Amino acid sequence: MLKGKAAIITGGVRGIGKAIAREFCENGADVLLCYRSNDEQARKTAEELAGFGTRIELLKGDVADPETAKAAVAKAKECFGRVDILVNNAGITKDKLLMRMSDTDFTDVISANLNGSFYFLSAAAKVMIKQKSGRIINLSSVAGVKGNPGQVNYSASKAGVVGMTMSAAKELGRRGITVNAIAPGFIDTDMTAVMTDDQKAKAAEAISLGRTGKPEDVAKTALFLASDGAAYITGQTICVDGGLNM
Repeated sequence: MLKGKAAIITGGVRGIGKAIAREFCENGADVLLCYRSNDEQARKTAEELAGFGTRIELLKGDVADPETAKAAVAKAKECFGRVDILVNNAGITKDKLLMRMSDTDFTDVISANLNGSFYFLSAAAKVMIKQKSGRIINLSSVAGVKGNPGQVNYSASKAGVVGMTMSAAKELGRRGITVNAIAPGFIDTDMTAVMTDDQKAKAAEAISLGRTGKPEDVAKTALFLASDGAAYITGQTICVDGGLNM
């Protein structure tokens, strides 16, 4: 499905990012994985994905630094010759109630989740425009669609991703580039692993399907958006949330 394609995935060595990378590699794509700090996890993920027979590259850096995006695109061009797919997945949380949230809590989350997505979108789009083709997939969240208590910073960053997705889609569509977002709901990842079983059970009660999601649920949606099957879909935010946002 993605044979001969080259992808950049931020936050790609664990959780949702790793699941997306696995789907892409399994379907023939070469992948550059960007990560911030966990060298051992990055190495293990790269070794695991190499088993699919496609090329895997790693780049360490902070997405909140615009130089990381430039370096990632340059490395993908050098190693793969092109950039066909960008997945803006990297993100952080610093959850606190509004009255307890510091300026730094707010700006750090905006810098990583929103600014970081912009830096990579801008850098990748320059290459895709020359190629006259590309797929950009931004990870938002149901928190960015409906808000969430204790997540003013996170919700603002993910709502910004939705707006950025629509605006970029309008600008880049005539260049053969689609731009879409995925808004995951309650997905079993490291971020939710700290919750107790009771907390997870209560969260599941609000989900129409009665269960939390898996990273693979998001990954399969990303695979579709990156494929030729989604060639006429752009500017959309797809909620992968089991009905949480209804």
